[in-house]
Amino acid sequence: MTDADTTNTTHATTAGADWRAWQESWDRQQEWYMPDREERFRIMLDMVEALVGTAPRVLDLACGTGTITARLLARFPDATSTGVDLDPALLAIAEGTFAGDDRVSFVTADLKDPDWPAKLPHDSYDAVLTATALHWLHAEPLADLYGRVAGLVRDGGVFMNADHMIDETTPRINAAERAQRHARMDAAKGGGALDWAEWWQLAAKDPVLAEPTARRFEIYGEHADGEMPSPAWHARVLREKGFGEARPVWCSPSDTLLLAVK
Repeated sequence: MTDADTTNTTHATTAGADWRAWQESWDRQQEWYMPDREERFRIMLDMVEALVGTAPRVLDLACGTGTITARLLARFPDATSTGVDLDPALLAIAEGTFAGDDRVSFVTADLKDPDWPAKLPHDSYDAVLTATALHWLHAEPLADLYGRVAGLVRDGGVFMNADHMIDETTPRINAAERAQRHARMDAAKGGGALDWAEWWQLAAKDPVLAEPTARRFEIYGEHADGEMPSPAWHARVLREKGFGEARPVWCSPSDTLLLAVK
């Protein structure tokens, strides 16, 4: 592992910005899409406590701004977290937010690269947690990623993915849910809520975030092109990749928190 792979929270680029404000702004933007966002995190941490205790070593997978890590440490002060992501702008916010906290480290890595686990500071974790990120991947690379995750979770440890998981066998339910959700989003937009594009426009104007935001769009482009297979697909693939049990432990009409135990 090189210094470039693991980012401690002392980057010169993190000076001079209100990282807590950016963190909160990101949360509000995400809640426009998912008003029940905090509920999935609460259940996720409930299951961490139930299965691996209150001082877990956690891998925050596709960590973004460190949303899961923030909630993890607020609830379990003795936990430690390694955040891994490729997005330079969101990682800058995460690094700035957790500056000086020796419980937290960050790794810059592409989850589509089969060798990304070699960059991590540990070979195994009590829990690997992720939310609203892996739908950027198509089914085949996601299945491959699940295999690598299975190799990082210790026996008895857990993996949890809270994400958009669509059951295509229920098209009328899906359409009704989508229409209601978008109507509520439109109403919130009228009240001043920022959407994804508007949030990134603000980031691009920030003196500290402008450069990493430009690099972010060079890496990812404007939109996700992944897939959102059903909860049953996720559970089946996780079992095939080495987990002993896997099932939903929370769901909304559009999203699911899928828990797998090694």
